[in-house]
Amino acid sequence: MKQTTVIVKFILAVLLSLIIAGGGRFAWRDYQHALHAPAVIGNPVIIEINKGDSFNQITDKLLSQNVALKPLWFKVIAVSEKAVKKLKTGEYELATGLTLPEILALFVQGKTKQYAITFPEGWNFKELTQALDNNPNLEHTLSPVDIDALMSRLGASIHHPEGVFFPDTYFFEKHTTDVALLKRAYDKMQSVLNQEWQNKADNLPFKTPYEALILASIVEKETGVVAERPLIAGVFIRRLQDGMLLQTDPTVIYGMGENYQGNISTNDLTAATPYNTYIIKGLPPTPIAMPGRDAIVAALHPDSGNALYFVARGDGTHEFSATLKDHNLAVNNFQRKKK
Repeated sequence: MKQTTVIVKFILAVLLSLIIAGGGRFAWRDYQHALHAPAVIGNPVIIEINKGDSFNQITDKLLSQNVALKPLWFKVIAVSEKAVKKLKTGEYELATGLTLPEILALFVQGKTKQYAITFPEGWNFKELTQALDNNPNLEHTLSPVDIDALMSRLGASIHHPEGVFFPDTYFFEKHTTDVALLKRAYDKMQSVLNQEWQNKADNLPFKTPYEALILASIVEKETGVVAERPLIAGVFIRRLQDGMLLQTDPTVIYGMGENYQGNISTNDLTAATPYNTYIIKGLPPTPIAMPGRDAIVAALHPDSGNALYFVARGDGTHEFSATLKDHNLAVNNFQRKKK
């Protein structure tokens, strides 16, 4: 009540001083214009309120951006709406046509300008960090060599960053740190993975959700056709259950690192790396990319058919076979172009 009385007295004092000066009617019209007329004319305005900015400094920033305001009326409106001490820091985008009360409402509510960054399904950690490094609106704090420290800051129980961030579009305000954004992506992956793990099919060869994530990343890299993912997951699940090698090219490519130049040679298929599933049994030690929800669901709900092999048809889809004989025929047909 006391604060309201002070505000009212302030406004009345301003208006009274103008009336005494002989401009009462004009002052009232001018005040009403300040209340209701668009203050942002032309292009939208970007303004940043920094920590410690006074109300007068904020006013000056608005004036420097050609926002149509008179400092006296702006202050009167702010006082009347109890907004002077409630303006939140951040970067704001003021749309064309906003009035002064609407601008103040944005500042009080903290509705800052939002930027977007997209992490596509199938990206690896290197591609992810490059996108973060290239984004000018993030605060860059990542150390490229201190992965253990990063995983600790994320609260992760594992020590390898590959595949543990959920591919999605994330919105953020300017000066958000890269680690804060990664934390959101990590937490979302944990949430999605744990949720799907609770509803997984029976008799899967996984001891932990992380193992399911590894297979999901392979499924993600094998096909972009959503309908095929359970089929491909089914092939790999049956191979794991039967003690067969996975023999999947995306893991070989991942293990080659910078040496991969677009082709896999016979030597690459026999090279000893932890990710060469042509020579190692079971799953590789980590995911090889960021799988999306569809790939995770496929890994935990694989097709129950009998296929043990598949080969690319050349149109983005695959031919599935239950026997090696049929698989070799499919390879001749689709890969070697023999009839």
